[in-house]
This record gives sequence, structure tokens and C-alpha cells, in this order.
Amino acid sequence: MQILVGLGNPGNEYLRTRHNAGFIVLDLIAHAFEMPNFAYKKDLFADISKNSHYLMVKPQTYMNDSGKAVRAVLDFYKDAVDAPLVDNLLVVHDDLDIPFGEYKLQQAKRPKVHNGLTSIHAYISEENFWYLRIGIDSRQGDRTIPGKAYVLQSFSLEEKEKLERVTIQEIVPDIMARFTK
Repeated sequence: MQILVGLGNPGNEYLRTRHNAGFIVLDLIAHAFEMPNFAYKKDLFADISKNSHYLMVKPQTYMNDSGKAVRAVLDFYKDAVDAPLVDNLLVVHDDLDIPFGEYKLQQAKRPKVHNGLTSIHAYISEENFWYLRIGIDSRQGDRTIPGKAYVLQSFSLEEKEKLERVTIQEIVPDIMARFTK
């Protein structure tokens, strides 16, 4: 079983923000894979969708404590996950180092700073898993808006449509090619 974790923050105020790109993209992937609806699992601190091939996880612990949910999920599903974990875990997250509309699917290559990833690394003592780095920077060199404020802004309608298009046309086929057994 492949585990796909989308990073974001719970709550309506974060629903459409750039920092929730991991949740947004994971929802689109789940829909493309015809996964069941996400359901909250209190003991796992996460919304979960599962079939025989994929376990999709949206931590509900807020970004900075995402590792708590990932650790709980890994412990609960340890018998269903093929070893080694580094080959079966994919974390989907926003990345300010990548221009909007682009992405990178890489193993063991992560952004310099990301609090959600820092939390996961602390809880699972592993960094060499897969990262789906979703580019969210559409400032085009204008850094008058600090990164911490920028990631909490909502996507424009045009950006939302482009993110959906890139996910369906490029990301989903890329994931299927690399993670379907």
C-alpha cells in the first residue's frame, strides 16, 4: 500500500490558501483515483481515504504538528505498508521555492524550510521518502509580501483552475507511473 499525505491546515479559513496546496492536490488525486470520501479518524488525528492500493491522509493537527498524525497513521497501518517506508510514503506540500504551476516529484529532495515537513521528520526520524513539491509562488520576484503572509492568502480563481489542470493532466499521471504496482 502506498501512503499519500497532503499537508495543510484544517478549518474553513485555510481552505483555499496556498499553504493548503497539499490538501487541495490530494483531494484532486483522490478524486482521479476514485477513492472513497475522506473521513475523520480521531485516533489518527487525520482525515483518511483508503482502498486496496492507496492510503490518503490529511492531518488535522495543523501544519506545524503534521508529524503527530503521520506517526499515528504509520503505527496503525504498519502491517499494510510494504517495506521500506521510504519507497511507499509520498508527502504532498506547498513549496515557495517553486514557481506557481510547476511541481517536483522527488525522493529525498525537500525545500530548505517547511514546518510541516520538519514535524514529520521529527516524528518518524526519516527524510528520504518521496516529496511532491507543489509550486505556489506567483509573486514573480516581488517579495514585498513576506512568505509567512503570502502562504496564507487564497488562490485566485485563475490559479485554482490552473492548479486543478496541472494536477489532473500532469501530477496524476506522474504519480500513477511511479506508485502504481
